[in-house]
Amino acid sequence: MSALPEFSKAAVLRQFKEPLKIEDVPVPAYLEPRAALVKMEACSICGTDVHLWQGSLSLKVDLPVIIGHEMVGRIVSLGDTVRTDSVGQDLKVGDRVIYTHTSCNNCFFCTTARQPTLCVNRRAYMYETMEKTPHLMGGFSEYGYVLPESGRLRVPDSVPSELASLSSCALRSVMNAMSQLGRIEPYETVVVQGAGPLGLLATANAKVRGARKIIVIGSPAARLEMAREFGADVCIPVEGTTPAERLEQVLSHTQGRGADIVMEFTGVPAAFNEGLQLARKGARYLIVGQLGEGKVEIQPSMIVKKNIQVIGSFSGDARSYALALDFMAAHQDDFPFERMITGRYRLDEVNVALERMKNYQEIKPVITF
Repeated sequence: MSALPEFSKAAVLRQFKEPLKIEDVPVPAYLEPRAALVKMEACSICGTDVHLWQGSLSLKVDLPVIIGHEMVGRIVSLGDTVRTDSVGQDLKVGDRVIYTHTSCNNCFFCTTARQPTLCVNRRAYMYETMEKTPHLMGGFSEYGYVLPESGRLRVPDSVPSELASLSSCALRSVMNAMSQLGRIEPYETVVVQGAGPLGLLATANAKVRGARKIIVIGSPAARLEMAREFGADVCIPVEGTTPAERLEQVLSHTQGRGADIVMEFTGVPAAFNEGLQLARKGARYLIVGQLGEGKVEIQPSMIVKKNIQVIGSFSGDARSYALALDFMAAHQDDFPFERMITGRYRLDEVNVALERMKNYQEIKPVITF
């Protein structure tokens, strides 16, 4: 550790809605057993980062924090006993990794329910204060601390750091959601609500999994054009259409039944009710985008009368990260993932990048180091 700097430049949020400030944050002088220290290579920006910055998440945030949770870093130091990653691959100084929020492996959700993303002792990057050790708990930082209980996955040499960063939240959330959804049958029509990063990646997943037809509902027009390149057969704009008109279009493509599977990736509460309308009787409705505090009034009998299976999916465990890297490595030539990276910014340009993301001027900007 002697060759490492005493401090890491990092973008710190001290007050919701205020600009982030570049500060010197301590680099831990000691690594716990099973921990690691990485030098950041890239951290892409997620819609959740914007919501946290604006104070609109329904999750606890212990300010001040270092924002950023889609990061890939190169290992510069390893704690005792670290020899492999979470799937048994050899791990050494110099390797690139993405890493997970923690799970304790001791609580009901980790052991009996086997749902580690719901761990009651979970620690999450960018939600914990940077004023307490180990300090480097966010991605907008020159260095990052991999907690002992965090899963970590070595990045394949074939996957660029920017796409590995994209895989560490957006794609792993989609892979986790797909695991919960289960099989997509060859006769099934899928409606994807939202043409942002998760919606585009879900479209690609549905294509690979053999959906008969994929309908993407979203905006703006440029994102819908990209959705076609990710496998969409039909694109329906939100701008300039009403929910009734969008339902009519979906019905026209499904013999009047509605979609076999609806996937929500918008984060807009009103999309939930619309999704219930778009789903056929007996459909599966996968909800991923709703992490804000917004509320909506629903008619529960719609779920009962239509016999709809509603599936909520939160975050992703180490398995989902591994599946995300595998998917990216296997399908880089099949989909234009690199076109999702719409802007590259230095750490000191982080506020510009966040503002552009907030205004839907970017699909997936990335902070590069």
